[in-house]
Amino acid sequence: MQYNKVMICGVNTSQLRVLKNEETERLLKKARSGDKLARKELINGNLRLVLSVIARFSNRGELPDDLFQVGCIGLIKAIDNFDTELDVRFSTYAVPMIIGELRRYLRDNSSIRVSRSIRDTAYKTLQMREKLLAETQREPDVDEIARALDIKREDVVMALDAITEPVSLYEPVYSDGTDQLCVMDQVCDTENSDERWTERIALSQAMESLADREQKILEMRFYRGKTQTEVSSAIGISQAQVSRLEKNALQKIKKSIVTS
Repeated sequence: MQYNKVMICGVNTSQLRVLKNEETERLLKKARSGDKLARKELINGNLRLVLSVIARFSNRGELPDDLFQVGCIGLIKAIDNFDTELDVRFSTYAVPMIIGELRRYLRDNSSIRVSRSIRDTAYKTLQMREKLLAETQREPDVDEIARALDIKREDVVMALDAITEPVSLYEPVYSDGTDQLCVMDQVCDTENSDERWTERIALSQAMESLADREQKILEMRFYRGKTQTEVSSAIGISQAQVSRLEKNALQKIKKSIVTS
């Protein structure tokens, strides 16, 4: 969906104004001093920034209107907390704030249940992240957050992982206008590669060429984990015979696979 060409929350997004950097800096200073009109103009002038961010969450099954409203909350927080004294562009600071607000909304509405203690740690982590972001005007790393909260780095990582919104295997990650590349296309399955499938088929065919007793010995030995003594007792032959039949069967399988 092209968010810049539709009505969202009663707003014609194709007619939204975009502020220049100089205008943004001027309005931020006025808003910082308590000018409500400047604050309102800043919000309206950065709604396209919200649209560009919510486009990243377009495949989460949420209504565009809901995402837009949540994104606007993140924008307002960014405006109210931005430090005009630091040499940082407003958009650089605002985008992580908007993304954070959207992720919090999606997390709170997720069907996945997380334990109370982990959720509490996650909330503290996100609050500290926003605090450090407001203080430094840059994204804090995991180690900084852990030190500030005086908890283990592993606890921070586990808490954030637990509340991360799952991604569909069919979610597009790239499109050239014709074909789409989905998450599933980038997932590597080392257990079910073409080579492994071929090997399994060849092994199955080789097993079928063995005599019934040989098949039973290999099945008991390698699929059920029985010892040669246990196999000899089960089928009524000596352990030496089991050993000989097993070796012969394996040699037949190797020869069959090599020549196939």
